[in-house]
Formats: sequence, C-alpha cells, structure tokens
Amino acid sequence: MPSPHRVVIAVFPDVDLLDVTGPAEVFALANRETGGRAGYQVRLAAPEAGPVATSAGVRVVADLTFAEVGAAVDTLLVPGAVDIHPDGPVARVDAAVVDWVRTTAPHARRIASVCVGAHVLAAAGLLDGRRATTHWSTAAQLAADHPEVRVDADPIFVRSGRVWTGAGISTCMDLALALVAEDHGEDLALAVARQLVMYLRRQGGQSQFSVPLSRPAAARRDIDELRVFITENLDDDLSAPVLAGRMCLSERHFARVFRQETGSSPAAYVESARVEAARRLLETTDEPLDRVATATGMGSVETLHRAFRKQINTTPASYRRRFRTGS
Repeated sequence: MPSPHRVVIAVFPDVDLLDVTGPAEVFALANRETGGRAGYQVRLAAPEAGPVATSAGVRVVADLTFAEVGAAVDTLLVPGAVDIHPDGPVARVDAAVVDWVRTTAPHARRIASVCVGAHVLAAAGLLDGRRATTHWSTAAQLAADHPEVRVDADPIFVRSGRVWTGAGISTCMDLALALVAEDHGEDLALAVARQLVMYLRRQGGQSQFSVPLSRPAAARRDIDELRVFITENLDDDLSAPVLAGRMCLSERHFARVFRQETGSSPAAYVESARVEAARRLLETTDEPLDRVATATGMGSVETLHRAFRKQINTTPASYRRRFRTGS
C-alpha cells in the first residue's frame, strides 16, 4: 500500500458547505475507484472538535482540534466563509484560523484554498509574490488587502509551486480532481469525474465566466447592445472603424467609451469573444480548425493559433484533446 495522503480540511463557523464536502467526495471516490490504493485519509479540523455549523445551516463534525492535527499533513485544504455587507460579500478572515494555517503550512507537502479561503492563505503570508485566484466577488478585496499577491480573478484554479488556489465554490471539485491527477495521473482523475457525472473536468486555465458574464452590464445601453451584436455576429467585420460607425461615433471617441464601459479595448473584447466561441466548437464538434477559424471570424488557422496562445497559452489542437466532450 502506498503512503497515505492525509488531507486536513479546516472548518469553522459559517464555512461554505460545498468547499468542505466537494473535495472530500472527490478523494473518497478516488479511494473507491482504486480499491483504497489512492490512500486518501480526509480529516476535518476546527478550533474545537465537534459539530460546526456551515453557511448552509447544515452541521459537519470536526474530527480534530487545530492543536491535535500535528505535523503529518500531506494536503492542507482551506475553505472560506463570507459576511454579507450592503456592498456585497466580504471574505471572512479569522485570526485563529490564520495563525493555525501559518503554523501548519510549513509541515504540509502542499496547501490549497477553495473559493475565498485564498484570503486566509494571503493573511498567513503564503501567497506573497505568487499568482492566485479566488471567487470573482472578492477578488478586488484580495488585491486591495494584499498588494503583494498577483490576483487573477479569471482562472478556475491556479497552481504556484506547492500552493494552489481555487475560484468559485463549485470549482472545488475541479481543484480536487487536479490534486488527484497530480498524485495518481489523469486516468484516475477522469474516472472520478465520470463517477461525479461532471460535464467536463476543467483545467485551471479555463475561465470562471464566459466573456459576456465576465464584465458587468454597461451604464450605456447602446454599449450593451453592441456587446450582444458582437457575440451574435463573430464572423462579420468587427474592426474598430466598423463598430464605431455602427455607434455613430468617431473611432477615437468610440474606443474611449468602450474601454470606460467594459474595461477592455474593442479589439481585445472581440478577440476574447471569438476565442470563447472557438473553444465551444472545439469542445463539442469535430469541425476542422479552418472551419472553426472561419465560423468565429478569425479567418485563418494561423490567427486562431495566435489568439489561443495569447488568451489561454495553448494550441487549438491541444485544447480539443483535453476538453472534447464526445460526439
């Protein structure tokens, strides 16, 4: 039997339930798929042993107190909790949890946060100088509170050495599957994903959002209408002069207004929308690359390659091999 992977998940009042149970289920299924050979032993640790109320109102039971965990930790997993303020959710950072994570992390082979648990890792100094992600709703808070952390709100998870950070709540499953793949290979991770009836085992480079959802509604209705037009007409000429003419604005004024409303230049927005459409075609069809390029307005396979390299650091063919979901 291989050495056990002792996974310790921190729990505390109002912790997000799926942040705890999602990874635990992934590790349990990895054990089941291998007849126990995967070797995962999941334990819940809390400031005090016993029942802990989660944000869902469902209680989980901590096996250990923080003081009882000791140094034999393979994977330290830190979920999150939020407090709801008038301006939106604010990640909760409990001093006792931060202190324990700071003390325990040096003894762990790897550390992972789920959702807003990244704020705890940052407060413990574990993300200094690293790229990290968190739930989109608290990414600005993480960046403001910890300017030494390179916050990237787009990926569903990020690995930086032995430190992993996950994004929105359901991505805890993708993160846990990636940890299984690191330990035992892609085949086991995919077998577990099939047992979970997951649509797709997403890689860390995939975005939390589609392009339209990744940006809030514009203050100007005409810009929102233009965004819809872009999405529905990707194979048209969507150059800045054409879009500016459609808006009855000078090209310079249009570029300024579009960036102000969307946070992106028109060209960058169009390219992102085209890459997203190409990703969907690669995931769900067997269309050759030249047809994918034509259908999404990129014109040529060379342009398609350049856009994929720029946007998601891979090639269209490699992306299809990873994410094709079947005929």
